Amino acid sequence: MKNKKNIFLMTLLSAILVTGITSCGGKKEGGDMKTDLQTFIKKFEDTIRPLTKEYSLAAWNAEISGKEEDYNKVEELGIKYTKVFTNKEDFEFLKKVKDAGGVKDSLLDRELDVLFNAYQSNQVDEKLLNDIIGMETAISQKFNTYRVVVEGDSLTDNEVETTLVESTDSKLLENVWCGSKKIGENVSADIIALVKKRNEVAKSLGFNNYHEMSLKLSEQDPAEIEDLFNELDDLTRDSYAQLKGEIDSFLSARFKIPVTELKPWHYQNRFFQEAPKIYSLNLDKYYKGKDLVKLTVDYYASLGMDITDIVKNSDLFEKEGKNQHAFCTDIDNEGDVRVLCNVTDNSKWMNTMLHEFGHAVYDKYISRDLPFVLREPAHTFTTEAIAMIFGRMASNAQWMQDMLGISDEEKAKIKDEAYKYTRLEQLVFSRWSQVMYRFEKGLYENPDQDLNKLWWDLVEKYQLVKKPEGRNNPDWASKIHIATSPCYYHNYHLGELLASQLNHYIVTKIMKQEDVNGASYFNNKEVGKYLIDKVLSVGSKYNWNQMIEMATGEKLTAKYYAEQFVNGK
Repeated sequence: MKNKKNIFLMTLLSAILVTGITSCGGKKEGGDMKTDLQTFIKKFEDTIRPLTKEYSLAAWNAEISGKEEDYNKVEELGIKYTKVFTNKEDFEFLKKVKDAGGVKDSLLDRELDVLFNAYQSNQVDEKLLNDIIGMETAISQKFNTYRVVVEGDSLTDNEVETTLVESTDSKLLENVWCGSKKIGENVSADIIALVKKRNEVAKSLGFNNYHEMSLKLSEQDPAEIEDLFNELDDLTRDSYAQLKGEIDSFLSARFKIPVTELKPWHYQNRFFQEAPKIYSLNLDKYYKGKDLVKLTVDYYASLGMDITDIVKNSDLFEKEGKNQHAFCTDIDNEGDVRVLCNVTDNSKWMNTMLHEFGHAVYDKYISRDLPFVLREPAHTFTTEAIAMIFGRMASNAQWMQDMLGISDEEKAKIKDEAYKYTRLEQLVFSRWSQVMYRFEKGLYENPDQDLNKLWWDLVEKYQLVKKPEGRNNPDWASKIHIATSPCYYHNYHLGELLASQLNHYIVTKIMKQEDVNGASYFNNKEVGKYLIDKVLSVGSKYNWNQMIEMATGEKLTAKYYAEQFVNGK
């Protein structure tokens, strides 16, 4: 995923203005509005560069070390930003230009739109913004330093996931799963308080709640997103129910218990957001003992994308106190792109490495000729799409032959089952994303409701997993994204839709092939050039749907995702 720091900055970037920029707002009504806007943006860019780098480096260091003093520095810099976020004179200038219909210059008007949307969210009380930053920082530190303890042993996230996948001891699985949920008890009250603070911001700006505000200020219509998720629910419901039956039958046999006795901890993942290993194909064995970093570097190089500089600046292996998840961050919008991972030699981390370096090449290849404010992906979900299109390769038989050297016979043997595994992954994740989207929407609409019940009602409806009898714990709060990347998760599934749309275009139009599930793009620099020229380099020069239509000939659609995964081969 993209680092929450980037998500935060994409929302607030244009509000980080200091004394001197406001002089544009005081121009006479008869002045040259285009010149005024150019002057405003020039001063903004000169100011934002060092502030962005300072904040980004502090956030990176804190995620690596987990030290309290480093998180204190992040909070201090966040508060420093908020002192200028509420400058009403600057906002009134931007509003005046926007209300006048812009300046009839496509690039400047696009900058104006991005600045206005981001700046608007900060026209609130400065103390409120400072409180939010402090609360976010404190919650983030609790998550990053939390370790599951089972029978006196402290487990890393990788060890938790390995146990959930490999163990057949139901009691151990229950203890590990419940241990992973205890962080929710530590932070649930903090998250609810934070949600209410975020809602205060939204309501002060005329929105019903923070969820609505987040979508609208990121150029998404809440009604359209709701319709899209309803469509995806209809598309995936029956196929998922069929696969869920296969999963339950497999797990019932594995644990030697009736299907009715299966519990959440039997699904090989803390949230059942990833596909259980129900097929005989063991993808992990292909990556055992492999250098996942070298595989990632070599693959991107085959597309004409050099990531050696990114790898050099990244932190890719486990260490004490470090964030146990994975993300990519652009430190300065000038080329210092970094990835945080906790790599072990299995298929999950191969997927994750390809995914995170998909984010990384997006950031790296955004044109530096673009204005600073437009050096961001067209939308958060468009960078997710690039990450996902590459992450999928870890279970692609052709990619495994190209990169791991498996034989033609081996490729033929695993191809269908590797696809079945990818399809299972997609459908499992599609139902999990329904839970996350609908829970966050409900959370911000009414944070005082019984959130434990809301969470399990959604899990039971969309994932078809039953709540353990008598359980009434804030399990929802153990999902870090709800606290630190608010109202973001739905973009993951929009990213999956776009990944399938881009893949369809690449395979059929550039590679001139028909098998949309079989291409790896390996050693095809034409594919790399297409992605750089049509998607990555343009940054946020265009609205996301405009960019997608220019790149693929169509606006975002779910039909290629359905073609690839819902209906099967």
